[in-house]
Amino acid sequence: MTVFHLPPTKETPEILIDEENLRFSMSGESYPENAMTFYGPVRNQLATLLTLPGVAAHGLEAHFNLRYFNSSSTKLIRALVGMLQRRAEGGSKIVLQWQHDPEDDMMAEFGEDLRDEFNAIDFHLIEVESA
Repeated sequence: MTVFHLPPTKETPEILIDEENLRFSMSGESYPENAMTFYGPVRNQLATLLTLPGVAAHGLEAHFNLRYFNSSSTKLIRALVGMLQRRAEGGSKIVLQWQHDPEDDMMAEFGEDLRDEFNAIDFHLIEVESA
């Protein structure tokens, strides 16, 4: 099975797409110079993951633990969650954990907005203290 991994940089989050464990995770900060260029391969790999028979049979876990993202990243993060939503609407169990610092109201509110918009996903808002 394939693991797609992008290590974090100062401007981009760590991305892990694990086909064997049916897991997508994203953590860190996202303000790449060109968000479309950065997120293009991520979207392609997530699309591949979502077509696997295991996702239909067992579902998928998605973990988001972002400390900051800019407006261009916002659109692409929303697009990634939209991809998960479409798969959930197709009958797959998609569990999404949106982790945020309890002091970060903006990150919590964005997670709440996503939860309300993408309601086919089993969406969990989780407070996690920053290190």
